[in-house]
Amino acid sequence: MAGALLRGGVRRFPWLCNVLLYGGLFAAGDAAQQLWRRRRQPPDWAQTRRVALVALAFHGNFSYVWLRALERALPGRRPAAVLGKVLCDQLLGAPVAVLAFYTGMSILQRKEDIFSDCKKKFWNTYKTGLMYWPFVQLSNFLLVPVYLRTAYTGLCGFVWAAFICFSQQSGDGTAKSAFMWLQGEKVSADEESSEE
Repeated sequence: MAGALLRGGVRRFPWLCNVLLYGGLFAAGDAAQQLWRRRRQPPDWAQTRRVALVALAFHGNFSYVWLRALERALPGRRPAAVLGKVLCDQLLGAPVAVLAFYTGMSILQRKEDIFSDCKKKFWNTYKTGLMYWPFVQLSNFLLVPVYLRTAYTGLCGFVWAAFICFSQQSGDGTAKSAFMWLQGEKVSADEESSEE
């Protein structure tokens, strides 16, 4: 019953449902990484609200419009079309999304230099994303109907959000720093950046 109601809502109000699902899952990714990282401290719900605002105001909307534009430009599920969509997504969409996240978070945190995190972490985060997103988008373009693609991206974005929110708060954008954190080792963004 709930599944049918959700499918009906997504078909009837695709933009709203996709953006809300995306934003909620992205914010949940931040909350999850905070709960994991700060086991003995209360979560910073203001941080999670900022993540939700960036996800709702930009990422969910961008994803919705971007995925539809890719489908119009390269329609169908033929191998050439799917690979073209994945390539366009990684070369054009991914950099925009990473830049928007770091810049948006810096603006909401009222940082003096809103491009500081971008300068320090963009390339590491982008390269790490290349280990994750092409596979997500390949399955997205092959298996998921167009009207659910933003929601699917948001579902997979839960894992990405945990990583990128960790990177924004205390990592350096590399998978190595995230794995060190998961293993319980202390991570310092400045030390990690100097090793690269």
